[in-house]
Amino acid sequence: MLKKIGFDWFIISIIVLIGFAYAFPFIGVDREFFNASKIAGYGVAIIFFFYGVKLTPKQFAQGLTNWKMHVIIQCATFILFPLLVLILKPFVVNSNLWLSLFFLAALPSTVSSSIVMISIAQGNIPAGIFNASISSLLGILITPAYMGIFMIQQNLSFDATEIYGKLVFQILLPIVIGMIARPLLGNFVQKYATHFKVFDQLVILFIIYTSFCSSFADNEFAFLTILSFLLLLLCVISLFACAFLILQKVCTFFNFTYKDTITVLFCGSKKSLLHGVVISKVLFIGTAVSGIILLPIMIYHAIQLVFVSMYATKQQQKQQALKL
Repeated sequence: MLKKIGFDWFIISIIVLIGFAYAFPFIGVDREFFNASKIAGYGVAIIFFFYGVKLTPKQFAQGLTNWKMHVIIQCATFILFPLLVLILKPFVVNSNLWLSLFFLAALPSTVSSSIVMISIAQGNIPAGIFNASISSLLGILITPAYMGIFMIQQNLSFDATEIYGKLVFQILLPIVIGMIARPLLGNFVQKYATHFKVFDQLVILFIIYTSFCSSFADNEFAFLTILSFLLLLLCVISLFACAFLILQKVCTFFNFTYKDTITVLFCGSKKSLLHGVVISKVLFIGTAVSGIILLPIMIYHAIQLVFVSMYATKQQQKQQALKL
């Protein structure tokens, strides 16, 4: 039952690991013989190498037809979400908490889960692959640029050269090498796609765990009362609901087909936990917000999986009923 609505082993593992980090925070903290940042960096590079292997020019070409849809999805991801969080700023008193919300808003869309849900709901799969992939690549440039504006305002360290250098070597370069290696490894990666997904999730879990270990060890969550957590939860739910409803209205206005509407809704309303974890390790390493910054994206990840899974299943049933 839990799996059907999006609560798979991955989300449960996140909750368990946060609890473990709270109970034993010093296990995951960097020490002389244990450097979590380096281990995470290698894991991330491997993830994006195989992501590059999976990218195909043919799928990109198939997704290029409806330019309006592409513009709407990318604008929703990188303009609508940040604007909605900027509107929330006067209502979020704690600056670090608001920065973590803006980080969520600045992130790109997901790839794998978006495509799976689009497939279930019988949407436009090639367009979904195109938009999710483009969003992921754009996010490497746009997300740090957005965050730099507000990090400087809050006197947090932001060295653009160092940050983009790390992102190039950890993400862009592995993707390019992966695309070059596709003729050799493409069939292998396709055959063992499930195993590679599990590897991706294990790397994310490791980074989340070590980030929260550092945060609990430094007592970064001392300010987070039950009331402030509930406020954060409300903000994240409201953000998702507003974006989803706005995208529905936009699709109706442009008279999009059912398939294109599904793709806009699922790609335009989603945010990537993988990119959030990876970029946070580059942007906020050694700062006082390294754990707090991940809270909204983890909450959002669970909400988007649960709601979109239910919505996709409902739409699938409707489409099957129409064919009868």
